[in-house]
Amino acid sequence: MNNYYEKETVNRVQQDHYVKINNRKNLEITGVKEVDSFDNEEFLLETVMGYLIVRGHNLQLKNLDVGEGLVTIKGKIYELSYVDEHQQEKAKGFFSKLFR
Repeated sequence: MNNYYEKETVNRVQQDHYVKINNRKNLEITGVKEVDSFDNEEFLLETVMGYLIVRGHNLQLKNLDVGEGLVTIKGKIYELSYVDEHQQEKAKGFFSKLFR
């Protein structure tokens, strides 16, 4: 019975997704499955809630914890936008072409 409870807790933690932004300079995101691409002006992140695009200036990846699904980005944040399910493959294809 304890094993079931522990597995359920782990799954619930992996499904949590929140975005915390502090003074448009520090961004903390949980529920990140994968960092698909990034540069100093744009990040494409796959989260449990869909693809998230972060745009800004002088963006830097400060922390990446794959096990926890935590990403911390530092820089001037201009925009956060989620890509709808219909646009996910299009966005992923577009960004993969940019970063070859």
